[in-house]
Amino acid sequence: MTVDLYDTTLRDGAQMEGISLSVEDKLRIAKRLDDLGVHYIEGGWPGANPKDVEFFQRMQDAKLNNARLVAFGSTRRAGGEASSDPTLNSLITAGTDYVTIVGKAHDLHVREVLATSLEENLAMLADSVRFLKSRGKQVYYDAEHFFDGFHADPDYALSCLRATVNSGADALVLCDTNGGTITSKLLEAIERVQAAFPGVPLGIHCHNDADVAVANTLAAVECGVQQVQACINGYGERCGNANMASVIANLKLKLGMQVVSDEQLAHLSEISHFVSEVANMAPWPQQSYVGASAFAHKAGYHSDGVIKFESAYQHVDPAVVGNQRRLLVSELGGSRGLLDKLGDLGIDYPLSRDEARSLTETIKEQEAQGYQYEGADASLEMLVRRTLPGYAPAFNLDDFWVVLRRSERAERKPPTHRHSEMQAEAMVKVRIFGRGGAEDELRQTAADGDGPVDALDHAVRKALGEFYPGIDNIRLVDYKVRVVDSNAGTGASVRVLIECSDETDEWLCVGASTDIVEASWLALADAYEWWLLRHPA
Repeated sequence: MTVDLYDTTLRDGAQMEGISLSVEDKLRIAKRLDDLGVHYIEGGWPGANPKDVEFFQRMQDAKLNNARLVAFGSTRRAGGEASSDPTLNSLITAGTDYVTIVGKAHDLHVREVLATSLEENLAMLADSVRFLKSRGKQVYYDAEHFFDGFHADPDYALSCLRATVNSGADALVLCDTNGGTITSKLLEAIERVQAAFPGVPLGIHCHNDADVAVANTLAAVECGVQQVQACINGYGERCGNANMASVIANLKLKLGMQVVSDEQLAHLSEISHFVSEVANMAPWPQQSYVGASAFAHKAGYHSDGVIKFESAYQHVDPAVVGNQRRLLVSELGGSRGLLDKLGDLGIDYPLSRDEARSLTETIKEQEAQGYQYEGADASLEMLVRRTLPGYAPAFNLDDFWVVLRRSERAERKPPTHRHSEMQAEAMVKVRIFGRGGAEDELRQTAADGDGPVDALDHAVRKALGEFYPGIDNIRLVDYKVRVVDSNAGTGASVRVLIECSDETDEWLCVGASTDIVEASWLALADAYEWWLLRHPA
């Protein structure tokens, strides 16, 4: 048995709240989906908007190595003619050999949403398929709301399928459009369809409103369904669609189906993150197989176990899906995991187990004060290096003073608004430690900024830049503040996470204090010191 991967990220996935793909975005994603090895790429609805029209036009000159491009649309309108229907004709002009049409398979939707008769809906399905087939298209019928329709009126739901099969449809795609069908009910309906239409290829299209879309997709395949429709990262309307990344990994690694090559599977994490970036959606760390936390181990006995043999707490080798094992250093971790983590960080100092235990206790004390080193590898590395014999920092912030001023001005144009302007200035004393016998040097600088942290950052950079000019290449990529103990109100400790990058590296640092400026500085200090270790003057 073979299973075809039908990716609908560019159409159904793009309906997710917060996603708006440009034509260029869609072209880039289509290329990577083709590289991944999916068999069909649903490009969009060419009759719905100008962007999709342009996408299909430009795809006519593109070369796909693995996938076939599919245009999506709906049946003819109630009471209309297929030959003059604008949606159907847009599918013809899209220039694809394959088209998918969506049509109702639930009697309630026919009466209440389409506001037409059950007989007219059957005619709409039959006429639309027959028209597309007469134009030489391969036609897939997306039976919308099929499972809800089947359990409400199985005879009518099956009659909708029959109308398209008798008109030449090449495959029937059973859609759990509301995403609420549990697996046992889904399989019951699939078995009835298989009995009614022996030999007709079936597809499955599951939404994730009951959080069973991937499970239902896999169960359908095990029941004999030959095409799976899904979206990368589970994107889609409401709660999303079945996650194509999870579906691919499970089909290949758990069910032994060669839906993609080993080499393509090894790029699964990379492509998942690429699509997230293009869609401007933050990757979900806990996403199975491809998430940053999918193979991350925090508890001490878990870390110890995977160090001894990786399958102790990992169901697959992370490398096969392009991911990697991560050992998290936290108050729940043990010294064995810390020793292994130091190797990952490139710290080759031979810590004894007693020294590692002592360092582990230090980390636990820090986390009790609000620090969290999970993922903040740069701060963890600096914490460790400062405990090692012979370590000498490059600089120290001896003193700083931040001034905030608030002024208001009123605009005379009606209606009158009052605008507050926050002005921040920082003055710092930075001690640059001498190297090779040179004396220490103290620099006192000042700078303005858009806020206290920004002003402090500019002032310190001004002082360090005289000795380390490359420090201006550091960019602040992200800045997050978390309240550690909300019960303390405005006196609560805060944790600041700062992500930095330069031309080659990205690193994350953490600071914690009851003062947000100090917490920010502690994270910034780690960021600069980490960078200076790798870029000495």
